[in-house]
Amino acid sequence: MLYSTSTPEQKRIRLREALASGKIQLFPGAFNPLSARLIEEKGFPGVYISGAVLANDLGLPDIGLTTLTEVATRAGQIARMTELPAIVDADTGFGEPMNVARTVQELENAGLAGCHIEDQVNPKRCGHLDGKAVVDLDTALQRIRAAADARRDANFLIMARTDVRATETGARGLDAAVERAKALVEAGADAIFPEAMGTLEEFKAIRDAVNVPILANMTEFGKSRLFTVGELASVGINLVIYPVTLLRIAMGAAERTLEAIAAHGTQESEVEKMLTRSRLYELVDYEAYNRFDTGVFNFQVPGRY
Repeated sequence: MLYSTSTPEQKRIRLREALASGKIQLFPGAFNPLSARLIEEKGFPGVYISGAVLANDLGLPDIGLTTLTEVATRAGQIARMTELPAIVDADTGFGEPMNVARTVQELENAGLAGCHIEDQVNPKRCGHLDGKAVVDLDTALQRIRAAADARRDANFLIMARTDVRATETGARGLDAAVERAKALVEAGADAIFPEAMGTLEEFKAIRDAVNVPILANMTEFGKSRLFTVGELASVGINLVIYPVTLLRIAMGAAERTLEAIAAHGTQESEVEKMLTRSRLYELVDYEAYNRFDTGVFNFQVPGRY
């Protein structure tokens, strides 16, 4: 009932243990608090909260328009609804090093288990689009040092994302990503998120370069093929995210249902594909609220729904 019983500190310890387990971890992206609960129920070990999803949910493109307050508030609403650790996309840290420091503490306060901070310039853009630009190495390192120094819970995960691979073609881009990953770890990054890797060999090059956990972003319609868990595990990836998958599938279903209503004057053709009323009540744990107050849930749920 209500929110998770685990404290943020407990969730952060679980995240650290999961990443050290030697088993690849799969974190689907939650687009709202209820989807986080569904991710937990289906047996996944953690939740990812995408900056693109948070922006898109506000009707905005993923170009750095969201604020720290918006991200911390919504990420906190998602994180508190599940016993799982949640990692959030903190974009470029929402400003200069002092802003990055505040970002980390606000995300700690919101109950997150960790975040990643990237090395793009502002205005940033989706990591799988062309035309990205990154800040110089010193600026990137300042962001990570500020984040690591600011945290009050040593188990809060500071992950560094680098987009430098896409700024050069061929081997030069990969070499630049390898060198930057090494420097980011030296600056205090607990994990590395190499964005827009094109091949398994590129992921392996990052894996071989550093001794911290590596994240693979398996977003649809991006630069990377949708590698299987087995393929990613074979090159030493520790954590896989599916950041926008649930939002895309949900919005696709919503669009088809609206089209059905417009075309046929009823949603009847889509009802069998819907989450039923009883299943929805199960997810929100309606009966638990009744155990707390017997006047809340004192009715029969219709059979079909």
